[in-house]
Amino acid sequence: MNKYIMIGPQGSGKGTQSKLLAEEFGFVHISIGAIFRWHVSHHTKLGSRVTRITEEGRLVSDEVVEKVLRERLQMHDWRYGFVLDGFPRTPTQAAYLFENWNLDRAIYLDLDDKTVRQRVMSRAKAGEGSGFTKRADDNPHALRRRLADYHEKTRPLLSMFDRRDMLLRVDAGGTIEEVYQAIINGLGLNAQSATQFPSVPG
Repeated sequence: MNKYIMIGPQGSGKGTQSKLLAEEFGFVHISIGAIFRWHVSHHTKLGSRVTRITEEGRLVSDEVVEKVLRERLQMHDWRYGFVLDGFPRTPTQAAYLFENWNLDRAIYLDLDDKTVRQRVMSRAKAGEGSGFTKRADDNPHALRRRLADYHEKTRPLLSMFDRRDMLLRVDAGGTIEEVYQAIINGLGLNAQSATQFPSVPG
């Protein structure tokens, strides 16, 4: 069983690469963002709370995210393993993972801020959106806030994973196929089938 974490800023392709791994190797793609989007689209209390937070460009609290993740993992539908996308984002969340799950690798999709802005804003203009809500990505101020939060709270996690010899650093500036091949090579996985790659990095 393989338990992976996908880390990187908005626009680095976390969701796309997680889905590709899940589809080819039978892992379950667990996306915290997708779970929150479900709550937003179904107008739950949690969805309303998440919308307010993300429109301001802030991160959802550790307590709320940990509760959502704990409930999802307790479903135990990941026979071959999982790829966790969107968690952890803070040292507290990382500590929660270390205390409760034996993780294999943390995959870091490295992308510079300039490319992040270009990708996220171009997706927003195309009507695709990303993150938890499209409106947050449409707002350059909110994107700046999210990038600031990422550099302050999420990037420091890399050293935590590195000390545990868990970190796989991948240049996310290439094509989707190039990034995917770097990931499976770094993880030591053997491709099982011909994979169809989207034409635009996600």
